[in-house]
Amino acid sequence: MGVMFSLLTVVVLIIIASAGAGLFGWRYLFGVVLPYLAMATFLVGVVYRVVKWARSAVPFRIPTTCGQQKSHPWIKNSPLESPHNIWGVLGRMALEVLFFRSLFRNTRAKVAEGPRILYAPDKWLWAMGLAFHWSFLIIFIRHFKYFAEPVPSWVMMLQDLDGFFQIGLPIILATDIVVVAALMFLFLRRVIDPKLRYISLPADYFPLFLLLGITLSGILMRYFTKTDLVSIKALGTGLLSFNPVTPENVSVVFFVHLFLVSVLMAYFPFSKLMHFAGVFMSPTRNLANNNRMQRHINPWNYPVKVHTYEEYEDEFREVMKAAGLPVEKDK
Repeated sequence: MGVMFSLLTVVVLIIIASAGAGLFGWRYLFGVVLPYLAMATFLVGVVYRVVKWARSAVPFRIPTTCGQQKSHPWIKNSPLESPHNIWGVLGRMALEVLFFRSLFRNTRAKVAEGPRILYAPDKWLWAMGLAFHWSFLIIFIRHFKYFAEPVPSWVMMLQDLDGFFQIGLPIILATDIVVVAALMFLFLRRVIDPKLRYISLPADYFPLFLLLGITLSGILMRYFTKTDLVSIKALGTGLLSFNPVTPENVSVVFFVHLFLVSVLMAYFPFSKLMHFAGVFMSPTRNLANNNRMQRHINPWNYPVKVHTYEEYEDEFREVMKAAGLPVEKDK
């Protein structure tokens, strides 16, 4: 149910963009107005979510640890598994953000005869997740050439590296293949695995289909249809300089591609995709585990009137003695 709903939603979005930009000629709407609205929603939404997370109180040190905490000099500690200072936290966060270190150690469970629960490593998920994120980042950076004039040399160098194998004409870029393969793996993984399919929601499938739509429409423009790159760059530089122009000699596929990108940007702050910022705000990741080195006091504590045992005994000493209860002082 969730698969079909998400797929139909993306198909409807494609039909809307095709009809709007092609049939009705609303090119200014799909080329200028909607991208600006989507970018504004993205920026406001991301800032709101991050500020909201940043204002959440974290009264205790609660980092997730998998190693020995620093204590005595003769006990070897784990500076990355249980960081005790800012440098350890930075190293741990870098490994997590750049190489998905925790996902690398992810395991999957299955029920065997007995019945027994068996745990096995799940390196394919780590590899495909890493491949998708890095490929998507490279593709995102490559698109800077449509927004800058002159094009930065490092952008062109990255594109040349992406097309290192020089297969076909135009040259097939490796990230185009990798990102589609990774998205298909992430989708099929949810469909084939019964346990994962049971807990998957439309919010899990919709971003996958949306990203596939964006990627496949971009591949269609690059390798199979003729696209006026000059007009596309004029639109990109115009949007960036707040002096937009409406491209007239651009195929409808481009407006479908741009509309899906706009939907992704507007949807981003309200979805699970916000983990790209949430990982930096998680107290289980961004705190040093220095509880043995420094005392942390709960900032929520407020002055409380206490009644000590000495005061209690002074108040009820005679009653306690009459009841046969031991007292520390006779009077």
